[in-house]
Amino acid sequence: MGSVSVKPELRQELKMTPQLLQSMKILQMDSQELLEYIERSIEENPVLEREDAYDIRGDYEKLRQQASWIDGGFYGSSFTRDDTVMAAQSVMDRDLESLSAFLCDQLDRQRLPKPLLALAKYIAESVDEDGYVAEEDLEGIAELKIPQSLIEQALATVQKLDPAGVGARNLSECLWLQLERQRNVPPYLREIVNTFLPELGKKHYGPICRALGLSLKKVQEAEKRIAALEPHPGRAFQAAEPVTYVRPDLFVVEIDGELQVVLNEFYLPRLSVSDYYARLLKESEEKETRQYLQEKMQQAKWLFNSLERRGGTLRRCADAILEAQRPFFDGKTTALTSMNLTDLGEALALHTSTVSRAIRGKFLQCKQGTYPLKYFFNKAVGEQGTSRQAIKQMLISMVRDEDPKYPLSDQQLCSLLSENGIIVARRTVAKYRIELGIGSSVARKQA
Repeated sequence: MGSVSVKPELRQELKMTPQLLQSMKILQMDSQELLEYIERSIEENPVLEREDAYDIRGDYEKLRQQASWIDGGFYGSSFTRDDTVMAAQSVMDRDLESLSAFLCDQLDRQRLPKPLLALAKYIAESVDEDGYVAEEDLEGIAELKIPQSLIEQALATVQKLDPAGVGARNLSECLWLQLERQRNVPPYLREIVNTFLPELGKKHYGPICRALGLSLKKVQEAEKRIAALEPHPGRAFQAAEPVTYVRPDLFVVEIDGELQVVLNEFYLPRLSVSDYYARLLKESEEKETRQYLQEKMQQAKWLFNSLERRGGTLRRCADAILEAQRPFFDGKTTALTSMNLTDLGEALALHTSTVSRAIRGKFLQCKQGTYPLKYFFNKAVGEQGTSRQAIKQMLISMVRDEDPKYPLSDQQLCSLLSENGIIVARRTVAKYRIELGIGSSVARKQA
């Protein structure tokens, strides 16, 4: 008779529950996507009921009395959904040409295990407009205790989709994913793509030839082949013109003499659970009816929790931005303090990927104007920690005040910055000048 033994086994399992996925998706939705998602939820879930919004309208009008520049709720002409055909058409076109929708459609056509399909879809929905996946998003998935092998498998699945190069984490990987689909790819091409793209871009062929033992002709042939690739695989899905109409997710308003963050939920329908279906769930003796209503009640609870979590996270991020950039919001300066996602995540005890999802596609309106939240994040430059945006503002001011007959050269601009305690290289000044659309000193010179 065989013996029975018990052996301990350590095993990781996928814990990406439906409610967690829903919460993560809702967090990264912009205002239009969120509104459409809630409208669909109302249509699909009978226990959800739309309440009267008279009190919301009243609150909105009170807010506008304190800040007449606000334009993002019921009556703002720039942001109204029903009265602006062009805005609705822009959204419609965007949905039809969505890269993430195109990727998810391809995934649905594959016979993938449910955990792999769910994770691959999540990654597909996280790709940016150029078709790349941010490292912090992948790190955020790992934080959910999902096995690394499953994450790598899901990423590899997305990277096999069209367009070629989608799902890459950086430019080198994007180009190599495209080369992998071609025939007769020499092995040294991968090394060039992985290691020598900067040298190739500057046409410094010598270091590449010496390092890989290649002739100049082969390196130049490789350059032509790489130049024919698409560094932005999501480009074809980008709208020909940017969407003109946006709805701010947050306001920074002076209330009782103090700047405060106000979450813009005035445009959202107010939801509640239907009394009729709640009563039916308690009184019905039919098992199928009770099971159906319990499922719909649970979905409604998940939606309420996800909306509350989204609003709370957005407000916390905006409060931290207001505190860090208070001189800007006070109108004392147009320059921003250096600030990055990692610092904000640490200050709020949130993972960087959560902060990234929270600010993606979100807008903040203040008396200075309407800005994407990512506008307020600037990397520090040099030992002084001055933000790039602040340096660019100084360059604009210097060029505006220069003598048009004797415009300042990049080296002179560099020297003027140095006199103000900002030490940057001349090539950095040239880079920022070009990004600002300012011509060279020769181009700016007037007779």
